[in-house]
Amino acid sequence: MSDDKRNEGAMKVDTDLVRQLAEMLKESDLSEIEVEDGDRKIRVKRTIGGQIIQAAPMAMAAPAAAAPAAIAAAAAPAAEAPPASHPGAVKSPMVGTCYLSAEPGAKPFVSAGDKVNAGDTLLIVEAMKVMNPITAPKGGTVARILVDNAQPVEFDQPLVIIE
Repeated sequence: MSDDKRNEGAMKVDTDLVRQLAEMLKESDLSEIEVEDGDRKIRVKRTIGGQIIQAAPMAMAAPAAAAPAAIAAAAAPAAEAPPASHPGAVKSPMVGTCYLSAEPGAKPFVSAGDKVNAGDTLLIVEAMKVMNPITAPKGGTVARILVDNAQPVEFDQPLVIIE
């Protein structure tokens, strides 16, 4: 049997397209992009820190791909609740870059252990060159800061926990 016949049903991956998609992720601070072309689908992902970039060509049978994620979630230790489910979690209202202080080298707005009042600025999320202050929805103590300075953040990502 010829190689052409053997590879006839195999998906042909356009590596140049995958590279272009990965570059778009890097430039736009997105964590995932997906492209469909007929019955082919290519999804390119990267970690929040931007160090690992994955390309995953897949057939349209996407529900089967969700099973490993469910297994991984079940394998996570049940002792520590995820920050997103904490009642004092302050989440990002947008995608952008998180800054812990008003300008480089300045003192951070808050640190773990600080007392805050409702309306106090906790950090800034820059989106499309606009600096958006993220304020405390309630008074309390800053229990944890879940992001690093200049870290890309996603919509609804937990940023700070106030207790």
